[in-house]
Amino acid sequence: MKAVSGGRAGVASIVVAVLLASVGGAMAWSPDAQAQRALTAGQPWSDVSPSTDGAAVIHAAIDIAAPPKAVWAVMTDCKMAARLVVTVTLCKILQGDEHAGWDVREQVTRSNLFVPAIRNVFRSDYQPYTLIRFHRLSGDLRIEEGEWRLQAIDGGAGTQVIYVNRVAANISVPAFLVRAGMKGDTSKVLLNLRRESLAFARRGGGA
Repeated sequence: MKAVSGGRAGVASIVVAVLLASVGGAMAWSPDAQAQRALTAGQPWSDVSPSTDGAAVIHAAIDIAAPPKAVWAVMTDCKMAARLVVTVTLCKILQGDEHAGWDVREQVTRSNLFVPAIRNVFRSDYQPYTLIRFHRLSGDLRIEEGEWRLQAIDGGAGTQVIYVNRVAANISVPAFLVRAGMKGDTSKVLLNLRRESLAFARRGGGA
């Protein structure tokens, strides 16, 4: 019995290690040569692939000609949420500690022809001007964990924004259609982020 138990524990440890490596690999993504060419041409880059647990893994990026502080200010302002994600009807900070660098937010998006309204409560942990890590706490999503990375470019005058998310929701829509929708929507969000960040920087924000 001890040998069997030990074997099971060993298998469990291997499975956990593989899962952790998979998540870590997804989070460590950076734009490859193809993505970088699109970014250099001024285009957003987004790719959505399936995961073995039914989640979609989003890898995306955009270059913005505004400093990281300006981009950060736009990204972290709940009042800007509906300008970045046009389906957002509510963004509310439920709790948090600005000094410790975290908060919990509730966000609601409206329904459309294929996707129902979605309520999501998630925690974000902040490393100012460089990293936001987030994960699901409750709500209609089954899985959500990811990060935003901000990397200074052009001597600090610009920002490369990298977005990674592993997300799944219990909705009765074919998975390939969901992934296609996520790919297009992610690019739109990144373009909206660039527009708002540039406008904010022009007003003197983030200097």
